[in-house]
Amino acid sequence: MRRNIARALTEIAFILFLFYSNLLMGEFTGSGPAHKHTLLWAIGDIFTTTNLLIALIAALIGYLLVELLRHRIE
Repeated sequence: MRRNIARALTEIAFILFLFYSNLLMGEFTGSGPAHKHTLLWAIGDIFTTTNLLIALIAALIGYLLVELLRHRIE
């Protein structure tokens, strides 16, 4: 049980990392506003309550889908 919780938290954290790294990269693309600002500004711009809520919902859905596929394959 403890191992399952640790695995779930690890997978959800990895999805959150991918979400935020994608947002940060988007700030520095050709049309991103971070070209006029600094890295600290970009980090402050992406770490909002709304983005956190979206990231958590997406991470939970992603985890549940992976678990569903994992059980179907076994």
